[in-house]
Amino acid sequence: MEQLHQLYAAISQGEGAIRSAARQALANDVAWSVCHPINDLSNAHEVIEQFLLPLARSMPDLERRPFIQIPGHYEGAQWLAGTGYWVGTFTESLFGIPATGKGLYVRYSELLKVENQQISECYLFPDFLDVMRQIGCYPLQAPLGHPGLILPPMTLDGLCTGVTDPSESQSAVALVMDMLDCLRAYDGVTLESMALSSFWHPDFMWFGPGGIGATRGIDGFRRQHQGPFLTAFPDRDVDHHACTVAHGDYVATGGWPHMHGTHTGDGWLGLPASGKRLGLRVMDIWRREGALLKENWVAIDIPHMLLQMGIDVFKPLKTIKTR
Repeated sequence: MEQLHQLYAAISQGEGAIRSAARQALANDVAWSVCHPINDLSNAHEVIEQFLLPLARSMPDLERRPFIQIPGHYEGAQWLAGTGYWVGTFTESLFGIPATGKGLYVRYSELLKVENQQISECYLFPDFLDVMRQIGCYPLQAPLGHPGLILPPMTLDGLCTGVTDPSESQSAVALVMDMLDCLRAYDGVTLESMALSSFWHPDFMWFGPGGIGATRGIDGFRRQHQGPFLTAFPDRDVDHHACTVAHGDYVATGGWPHMHGTHTGDGWLGLPASGKRLGLRVMDIWRREGALLKENWVAIDIPHMLLQMGIDVFKPLKTIKTR
């Protein structure tokens, strides 16, 4: 979407350019949701003042570098899903995270709804926990997975363009939906009760968010994410979709929230059970290879989950010196 490209290109061109690009790219009543501590913005003015201008001040030379962009339609509307990095020099604090004066790499994931050539809805997942890790003020225990390892698709074809066979996209969506049904088959006792090998490649890569990290293979996924997560949230379920977007072998979906679960088990992220029922803002992108899923990029608003547990990871940052 050209308007989206121009919107982020304006970040490095000053306040006037940002306002002009935003007026073209955003509907006046755009619903723009960003991970905590920004949360839900309800019009273009709020997006400019509470998101775009603060982002520009924190990284005035920001570049948006997507490595996956999936155009598609859902329930008659045009959507765009993607992930990549914002890259820039971290010169001023970013939503309370203290600046370092060094290069910063902010992983983002996004779901955008487009109507009348303007963005009318946006669900945006900047990985603020990974930003904290990069600058040395990470607030949780070390991730079980590999931190900071977010790679583009092995096939380097994630910027989906051109015409694709609709039947291939439909087949990829069916595989993902069957896999999600498989995850619901968890018997509460053994992870093997979910037949993951029927859907995921033995060497698949799972690129999780800051706090969890990347895992490899079914065993790595179970040990470094799924097992601890299901111990903490045994009743978790995907119960709301904002959209499902597909193009060839790529499928994206998510919601705000996308899942719910009751935090009844200890240990996830090193935290004791809170006993609270949480709403999880989540986005997934999958790449199919043959009849199986080979790669999965996952965004979760973990700071918002922690806030629901009574932990605001942004509060102590104001006292941290990074330079």
